Amino acid sequence: MTEKTKNKVIVMMISFMILLFSIMHWLEPDKEFSVSERRKLAQFPELSGERVISGKFMGEFESYVVDQFPFRDGFRGMKTLMSQKIFGQKDQHGIYRSGDHICKMEYPLNPESLDRVSQRFRYIYNKYMDGRDVKLYFSIIPDKNYFLAEPGGYLRMDYEELFAEMQKNTGYMTYIPIADLLEADDFYKTDIHWRQEKIVDTAKRIGTEMGIILDENYEVCEIEQSFYGNLSGQYALPTEGEKLYYLMNETLKICDVFDYENQKRIQVYDMKKAEGRDPYEMFLSGSLALVTITNPGASSDKELVLFRDSFGSSIAPLFAGAYKKITLIDIRYIHPDLLEQYIQFKDQDVLFLYSTLSLNHGEIFK
Repeated sequence: MTEKTKNKVIVMMISFMILLFSIMHWLEPDKEFSVSERRKLAQFPELSGERVISGKFMGEFESYVVDQFPFRDGFRGMKTLMSQKIFGQKDQHGIYRSGDHICKMEYPLNPESLDRVSQRFRYIYNKYMDGRDVKLYFSIIPDKNYFLAEPGGYLRMDYEELFAEMQKNTGYMTYIPIADLLEADDFYKTDIHWRQEKIVDTAKRIGTEMGIILDENYEVCEIEQSFYGNLSGQYALPTEGEKLYYLMNETLKICDVFDYENQKRIQVYDMKKAEGRDPYEMFLSGSLALVTITNPGASSDKELVLFRDSFGSSIAPLFAGAYKKITLIDIRYIHPDLLEQYIQFKDQDVLFLYSTLSLNHGEIFK
């Protein structure tokens, strides 16, 4: 075979592959959501002369083609496998594996983010709590990289500086350390969040520092189907499922939970969401702007106001036995100026409980 003939064959093969994938792309219906990546996929962009001239159409069209490419998940897996086995990359776009754990690298430390978070906390304190009869507490939840990045040789932000800086900026609160109680296996292997059944001791320490005694008697309940967290799809290679557990007792069975964002009553544990796209959302129906847990069997009128991120959804039920009412506030979804419509800050325990992931990305706070 001559060189010219070889070149023709190669061009024909490439052209055939392009034609084949183009036909498959147009014949296959567009997907709205990627289950593996837990995100919405780009859709065909609006076509107009103005958008074509400005370049917006082609930019959005490129994202659309990438998101809707046939066998996309398979190619993502092949790319990750080649990066690791052939090119020796230890991570893929910041996702790495350490033992049984899939992790998302958190690096570097963002001082500007810590400043913004501190300013938002101070704004809430000045507006609602300064000079009022409330007790303020603050605690930081380390993410999995705190335990796994350095031993595995991965980039790791300066957690010690984060802890120190946030404590310095929140001196008007009582700081409650909890990192020493946690370890990597207290978190899901395929998800960023901590496991509820593993943090009873953490809740106990927080409760002790706030002057309350928590019930430690729970029935450990198991979700039937295997749990695949939000990092399993991002990793792109096959991962083993794990067990998802939740804690139940007589107090939690009678608690009344109200979702102010959607104006409806919800359950402490949403079993439909346990079977959905993100099973961790079974805990208090996921990240909602404003939720209250009322305990009709409480022996006192004590109240807790919990400023939280998604980690707070699974630990909040463990405080229910000690309080008449718990109000969970997520200022990623509700502006602090709106809080006065729903709550009066008077004679309460107030806990700011946030993960290092949230603190290092202060732009998410309103």
